[in-house]
Amino acid sequence: MKKEKAPVKISVRFYNNREVRAVWDNRKHQWWFAAADVIGAITESSNPRKYWSVLKTRLKKSDSELTTNCSQLKLTASDGKKYATDCFMQSDVLKLAKVIPSKNVQGFLDWFVFSENTIDGQSRKKAYKLIESNLVSEKDIGTVKALQQIHAFIFGGLYSFAGKIRTKTIAKGDTIFCLAEHLQSNLQTIEKMPETTFAEIVDKYVEMNMAHPFMEGNGRSTRIWLDLILKKRLGKCVDWSKIGKADYLNAMIESHFDTAKISDLLKQALTDRIADRELIMKVIDYSYYYEQED
Repeated sequence: MKKEKAPVKISVRFYNNREVRAVWDNRKHQWWFAAADVIGAITESSNPRKYWSVLKTRLKKSDSELTTNCSQLKLTASDGKKYATDCFMQSDVLKLAKVIPSKNVQGFLDWFVFSENTIDGQSRKKAYKLIESNLVSEKDIGTVKALQQIHAFIFGGLYSFAGKIRTKTIAKGDTIFCLAEHLQSNLQTIEKMPETTFAEIVDKYVEMNMAHPFMEGNGRSTRIWLDLILKKRLGKCVDWSKIGKADYLNAMIESHFDTAKISDLLKQALTDRIADRELIMKVIDYSYYYEQED
């Protein structure tokens, strides 16, 4: 086993709703992925650590180079504590997957190889940079201008309409968002909404979500917008990893009529760890996870 490296960035990816944790190696400029998470995603095993332990023993007996290429890096487990975790770089994940007897291998590899090159993959990397930058000035936080800046940054070069308020009426499922002819005036009204208390901030967030000012990418950009408001006004942000995907999506649908459920979910997930880099990365990952098709 190689000695532990000091991680710079932690990320969580999702394959079929299974977490695949990753840690960034700043010296080699690459991600390392948790072996047990890869095993769990492919096999859907209820005990991927044990599965990996058995497989690792078999690989050692066959003198596989995979075991010598494995590094132990500290990753946060479900109990919130950090543990030394067997990890592989991307090229070795591809090799590991191919020695796992499962019908899911090819699907996993297709996702693993190409997910970083999708619009979501590329915009997520931009979102990391945005959160760590000072792109949005303090005075603009909570404005439509700030939301446009966020959208333009994370989707610039990916969508031709990045940062542009839509001029067409859009719908999702049975929900029709603000009619295009009323959108500009509606956005001006939302911008003027107060944001001094948690309840006021949630109301403003819900109204902006119902307006859906962009053709695509509203949820991802508006959640960042919400967190900036919470940081500015309350010194807090939302730990999105504490809110389940189904719970969040259902609460947002219900918020068109009643904001109680989304308010409760957000309140329970509030944290004052606004400068915690690992948390910042994780909340972006979970925010993007909400947008993945099941």
